[in-house]
Amino acid sequence: MNKKRIYPQWFLLVPLVLYIVFFLFPGLMGVFYSFTDWSSRSSVNGLHFVGLANYIEIFTSNKDYASGISNTLVFTIISNIVKIIPALFLAILLQEGIKGKGLYRTLFYLPSILPFVIIGLVFKSVLNYNTGLLNGVLEFLHIGFLKQKWLSDLNVVWKSIFGVDAWRGIGYVMTIFMAGLSAIPKSYYEAAEIDGANFWAKLRYVTLPMMTGSIMINLVFGITYGLKVFDIVYVLTNGGPGHATEVLTTYAFQLYSNGQYGMSTALNAILLIITAAVGILVVKVMSRQEVQQ
Repeated sequence: MNKKRIYPQWFLLVPLVLYIVFFLFPGLMGVFYSFTDWSSRSSVNGLHFVGLANYIEIFTSNKDYASGISNTLVFTIISNIVKIIPALFLAILLQEGIKGKGLYRTLFYLPSILPFVIIGLVFKSVLNYNTGLLNGVLEFLHIGFLKQKWLSDLNVVWKSIFGVDAWRGIGYVMTIFMAGLSAIPKSYYEAAEIDGANFWAKLRYVTLPMMTGSIMINLVFGITYGLKVFDIVYVLTNGGPGHATEVLTTYAFQLYSNGQYGMSTALNAILLIITAAVGILVVKVMSRQEVQQ
């Protein structure tokens, strides 16, 4: 059997052309426009090359676009933490074969298939200070002192966003972890138990090393999602209160809506660079840790 060639190389031509036309070319054009003064008031023939002016304005403007970058990075880190850790323990618990495992798996996974916009609209209503279900329940239970302005208080709003995001995403992350757990031979755990290993020892020396692939998948997906987050933030807070919850994508959306296309594409280019750099770094680090089974 010829292991070097199974299919003709020209089979790759069609997907390569599609990739260039629908991904690579638009991406490169976006980067090109980020160096121009393109706006709703200029024609394509009237564009002027402005060099790094758009990028300089992003990091020095009074509109504080730099805070959108920091908010995006913070959201990416914390959203992964609040989803991956609980999802791992849920996956381990369900993998143990508790009664009703299939039902629990479905209930946890169900929110992840709902559209972002619908989730945002529902929770925007639930978290409303005056008429929201959450504060209403707190009042009913006579613990109204716990009521908060969940989407308008600077000290609470990010916690609300992380909570909604975790509610939606934990089930999806858990499913990937369960797939990884099912691939671990039970003989490894049996050998660990013979050696006297408790739950935490088995988690540290058996489960986590053997789950490197699943962890890497969840990290890459989570980082990519976190850096591109838009729907949840836009629907829940629209970047408010003030600009406290603005992220790169909401700023880019506002700029594009205002006709500042050059600035918008510059923000998107920054997002592309950050996403690619962080994704490559995570894959490289996790690949070194991966256990060869």
